[in-house]
Amino acid sequence: MQALPKSQLLRFVEQAYHLARRAVARYSSKFSKQRYTLHQHIVLLCLKVRKNTTYRTLLDELIEMPRIRRAIELVELPSPSTLCKAFNRLDMAVWRVLLNLSVTLLPTNGVVGIDASGFDRSHASKHYTERTKLTIQQLKVTLLVDTRSNAIIDLYVTTTRKHDSQIAPSLIKRNTGEVAVLLGDKGYDDQKIRRLARHHEVRPLIKHREFTSLHKAWNARLDGALYGQRSQSETVNSTLKRKYGAFVRSRRWWKQFRELNIACLVHNLDRSL
Repeated sequence: MQALPKSQLLRFVEQAYHLARRAVARYSSKFSKQRYTLHQHIVLLCLKVRKNTTYRTLLDELIEMPRIRRAIELVELPSPSTLCKAFNRLDMAVWRVLLNLSVTLLPTNGVVGIDASGFDRSHASKHYTERTKLTIQQLKVTLLVDTRSNAIIDLYVTTTRKHDSQIAPSLIKRNTGEVAVLLGDKGYDDQKIRRLARHHEVRPLIKHREFTSLHKAWNARLDGALYGQRSQSETVNSTLKRKYGAFVRSRRWWKQFRELNIACLVHNLDRSL
C-alpha cells in the first residue's frame, strides 16, 4: 500500500516542533515531572491557535491524529488544564524568541511595512469588564511586516489608545538589523520617527499629512512602486483575523498579548510551508 503524503498540518507540526527544540530546553526545570516536554506544549498551543479552537476540542481531535502525535513524540494526551497551565508558565520572552526564529525560515528583503489594527476582547463577560473597570474593548496591535514574504517581524500590543507615532519608535529600535526601508501611512507622519529611523540607518518612506503645498509635493516625490507595497501590512492584518480569529479568548491582558504573539508565530510557520 502506498504511503500517504504529509499533510499541511503535519508539516506545520514538524516545523513548530523543530523551532521549539531550538528555542527552549526540554523541561522547565530539573524538578519537572517530565511527563510532557516544553516542546510538546509549545506545538500544542500553536496548533490550538492555528485551528482557532479550544483546549478540549483540540485534545479531542488529537485522539484521531496518530501521525501528529507521533511527530511530537506524544505518548499520552495531556488534560486541558495541563495545557492551560503551560500557557501561563511560558513567558512572553519565549514566544518572542520563537517569533524571531520563525522569521529566519522566510526570505526577507528589509522593506518593511508598519500598520495597526484592532482585535476584539469579546470573550470577556460584561460582569468581568465592569468589575475590573475595563473601558477599552479592543487591543491595538501594530505589526512590522516584510513585504517580500509577508513575514511578521515584530508586533506591539497595547490596551490603550496610544497614537501610532508613539508606538513606531519602539519597533524601530528593536528591529534595526531587519529593517532597511520603513513604509508607513500618514498616521506615522512625525519628524521624530524620521530622525530616529535615519539614525539607525533605516530609510523612512512615510506619507506626509497634507497641510501645505510643500507636503503635497513631498508626497508626489515618493517612490510609488515601493510605497505601494505598504498595503501588504493591511493584508497580513486581515489574514490574521480571518484565519485565527478576530478576537482573543484569554481574559487577562498579559495572556491576550501572548495569544496574539502566538498567532503571529503561527502565521510565519504557515507562510514557510
